[in-house]
Amino acid sequence: MLKKVIFTLTTATVVGLSSTLFTGVAHAETIEDLESQQSQIQEDRDAIKADLSDAESEIADVLIELEELNKEIERVDKALKENENKMDETQDKISEQEAEVEKLEEEIAELEEAIEKRYEILKERAISLQQSGGEITYLEVIFGAQDFGDFINRVQAVNKITDSDTSLIEQQEADKKEVETKQDEVVSKLDDLKEMEVEIKGMLATIEEQKSENEVKKDDLKEKEDNLVAMKNELEVEDSKLATLEKDVERSLSTATSPAPNTTVASASVGTDSKSDNNNVTRTSGSGGVSTAINAGFNHLGTPYVWGGKSPSGFDCSGFVSWAFAQGGISIPSSTSALASTGSKVSASNMQPGDIVFFDTYKTNGHVGIYLGGGQFIGAQNSTGLAVADMTSGYWADKFSGHVRSVR
Repeated sequence: MLKKVIFTLTTATVVGLSSTLFTGVAHAETIEDLESQQSQIQEDRDAIKADLSDAESEIADVLIELEELNKEIERVDKALKENENKMDETQDKISEQEAEVEKLEEEIAELEEAIEKRYEILKERAISLQQSGGEITYLEVIFGAQDFGDFINRVQAVNKITDSDTSLIEQQEADKKEVETKQDEVVSKLDDLKEMEVEIKGMLATIEEQKSENEVKKDDLKEKEDNLVAMKNELEVEDSKLATLEKDVERSLSTATSPAPNTTVASASVGTDSKSDNNNVTRTSGSGGVSTAINAGFNHLGTPYVWGGKSPSGFDCSGFVSWAFAQGGISIPSSTSALASTGSKVSASNMQPGDIVFFDTYKTNGHVGIYLGGGQFIGAQNSTGLAVADMTSGYWADKFSGHVRSVR
């Protein structure tokens, strides 16, 4: 992954030396040295661009993985919900079956009690057939007949009574067996439901485990995405620094090869004592010029936005621009209104790293920053503090007025 990323460390070192490399007089470097530096910078930028391409490709892959994982998490959540509903239904049915079993047990107990009572009655009647005494027995009924016809009638009556008792007992036994059979069916169903409950619990535990694993994967992918995005941002910043350095080398080469160099511009680039023809621009000695101004803010990214702030403890937009150029030995105003007429006007199509760019926010030219190249600028934003932002799309593209000033 990103085999060339280590190259950015070299790049950072080169950029860190940029202010030193170009603070001396341009012709102190030989043309061969400058061309060698230019070639090295181009190689460094090519390596960074390759790393950027790799990072963007990996970010795209991670986003695809995240999308697929989110779909899988949705499926797992759906399965979890369905099984939870199934568990609720099963537990409700178990409660119903347990109540049914309890009811059948009560019915069986009542039938057994009724059969027992009936047995006692028959037992007493059977005993009374062999005993005499207080109660009229079946024999007394039969032998008390007046004639043979009456005897036959009495025998038939006694048989009906005994047959009725026998039939009642048989029916009670049949009812008991029916209830017991029904109880067996309900108990069997209850056992099946309890077995299903165990299976569903196991499924729920498995699904919960899958859900936890997916969430861990999601966190890992998100962290990977954040790291790749941070790396991409760092690479873009380094590329912007190299672009600035490359421009400085080109200007130095131009100065070294020019038969009649423009001493005003040269002195401006290296920070010698002179006055520029540009409005409100003063240069002092020993500074490093525009290159230093461009790079000055990178060590202070994240510095909070402070209204009227003009130091690394807190910047507002114009205060940062003024402070950054002061690090390069260039004195310019610290208000947006004054900066809007500082230096010379440049068309947006020709702006170069180190130019001052303006945005129409709460007013015309209400926000200001330093152009880095590649469609990016650095500035103190009231929402993020000191940061690098893209002015080719989104909010800043909408607010960019096209007003650009150069203090070279």
